[in-house]
Amino acid sequence: MSSTTHQSVLRFPHSRLLAPFAVIVLLVSALVATGRADAAETLLSQGRPAASSSKESSSYSSGKAVDGDLTSTRWASQEGSDPQWIRVDLGAVSSISRVKLFWESAYGKAYKIQVSDDAAAWTTVYSTSDGDGGQDDLTGLSGSGRYVRLYGTARGTEYGYSLYEFQVFGGGGSTPSPTPTATASPSPTPTAGDSFVVAAAGDIAEQCTASSSSCAHPKTAARVQEMNPEFVITMGDNQYDDARLSDFQNYYDKTWGKFKSKTRPAAGNHETYDPAGVYAGYKGYFGSLATPKGKTYYSYDQGNWHFIALDSNYFDQSAQINWLKADLAANTRGCIAAYWHHPLFSSGEHGNDPVSKPVWKILYDAGADLVLNGHDHHYERFAPQNPDAKADPKGIVEILGGMGGASPYKIENVQPNSQKRLVNTYGVLKLNLAPAAFSWQLIGTDGSVKDTGPTYACH
Repeated sequence: MSSTTHQSVLRFPHSRLLAPFAVIVLLVSALVATGRADAAETLLSQGRPAASSSKESSSYSSGKAVDGDLTSTRWASQEGSDPQWIRVDLGAVSSISRVKLFWESAYGKAYKIQVSDDAAAWTTVYSTSDGDGGQDDLTGLSGSGRYVRLYGTARGTEYGYSLYEFQVFGGGGSTPSPTPTATASPSPTPTAGDSFVVAAAGDIAEQCTASSSSCAHPKTAARVQEMNPEFVITMGDNQYDDARLSDFQNYYDKTWGKFKSKTRPAAGNHETYDPAGVYAGYKGYFGSLATPKGKTYYSYDQGNWHFIALDSNYFDQSAQINWLKADLAANTRGCIAAYWHHPLFSSGEHGNDPVSKPVWKILYDAGADLVLNGHDHHYERFAPQNPDAKADPKGIVEILGGMGGASPYKIENVQPNSQKRLVNTYGVLKLNLAPAAFSWQLIGTDGSVKDTGPTYACH
């Protein structure tokens, strides 16, 4: 364990298969010790809203690390990736004197404890680079904040980071009352306090397979699999060239079909070319995933986010426009993301598509945060702007992600507010969606990060 001061240690075995009796003895000992040591301190974190950079699955969400259960529930990050973090919202700025970490066998070797008043600017109050798991009792801390974060930069195992419990102690300020029960029921998942990862791309499956080294969609699918996202968004032109059902089955299904059950698709212009009828192959392949509410446009919620999948082939139809207005009026989530195929703004070969401007105006007036598009086969991100292409801090961030596997296009005419453009680059957007903010990375087919977007607060 670290020799860093202000840290006492109770070591737990690191094996993922622990003898049940030994676990009980060790945990009871830990609880007794906790009760003695914490008599003069207030537990601030239990039952409070929590968020994390990722989670291994819905069974291991961030709320499980602050539910007071030291034996059966836990938070676990995605495996094999650094950095990762978990944070707790104390509800008010409070002084922090102590943090206890009850690690599962997947522990942090190098990590920091950080505090913040706004979950944006962080101050480090503790740091170590030689953690060895078990229980870390970090005493004598000095700092204050509404938010407290464990920020891991190096895993101690091949897995991820995993905590049975993340306890924050302190006092002073307007501190919230902690939940008194040590075995509170876990929060339902997902909750509005959870962060999660979504994979997104458009223009995906050419008529090729992994047997061809130049075939890109098997490689982008491999990146999605590594991300293990909460769900997958597609921004149209899922299958080339005419999107027949047989083509979906022979190409798309062999790669991106691995994530079909958690895909939330949108249609592109190529989905309308099917000789068997408009959307015949698209609907035949995706079934109710393509039309969960009977239409090719729909919405759904995840955490504190409201997602809207639209059909830009029919933006001229009043039924979809009226539905969108009603959907936004009924929304209760704090962040809004919308996606469809044809971008209002693009520096590529297709250029700006005015068919999307009325929809942009509706989303802008509703305070939407993020728009995802395809159609042009390149990557591009724009600074927040209004529907008239004027820079606007209250505007929408657009990301054009048409690099899922189709042949690349060139940049023709750089548009205002375009911050970054990449051509001849296949990849997948890794969207990191927090309860009140978002950021993203473009992950290339070689697994490297090709671009990292800014972090934006939701409107």
